[in-house]
Amino acid sequence: MTTQSEIRLRGPLRPSDLFSLEQYARQRADFRGRVLEHKKARTVAVGPNCTWLFEDRLTVQYQVQEMLRIERIFEPEGIQDELDAYNPLIPDGSNWKATLLIEFPDADERKAALARMRGVERRCFVQVEGFERVYAIADEDLERENEEKTSSVHWLRFELTPAMRSAVKAGARVSVGVEHPAYDHSVSLPEASVRSLARDLD
Repeated sequence: MTTQSEIRLRGPLRPSDLFSLEQYARQRADFRGRVLEHKKARTVAVGPNCTWLFEDRLTVQYQVQEMLRIERIFEPEGIQDELDAYNPLIPDGSNWKATLLIEFPDADERKAALARMRGVERRCFVQVEGFERVYAIADEDLERENEEKTSSVHWLRFELTPAMRSAVKAGARVSVGVEHPAYDHSVSLPEASVRSLARDLD
């Protein structure tokens, strides 16, 4: 069965775009496999301890479907609450949106690192070849940093100018990185990632 979410590639998800709990139970294995394959080009390691997942409509649908499944949510109000929480992660055509994960396996090391890395979410950047760096607008939904440490998860938005968007769609190289005294790393995106991200842009 094909849902509207597999046809409409842009705009916020609506309840009619989602699988029901029963439908999702039947299709979860195939759907999950497709999403994980899709995420490969959109997941980027930036240094040894930061992973960025560039979100789009499909990754957000998967998040919502999983939350509905785990919480057994089927009432319209509950479904809409999940959509309201996750729809802001879908790119708007002028931007890229990403989930930043800061990962340190050892708990003590993680605590110390998150204290050193306060403000790191605002020092994440993307750079289209030939243009200045664009720094993240971070955590617009809620504050994830306090006076002692930053969070291990952040939501990032990168607003691109029309010229930057045109360059990306024309195949310009793109690099992403973190410019922070406690964590300074950058990486050039592979062509497959740039092609995938270009589809987010008008």
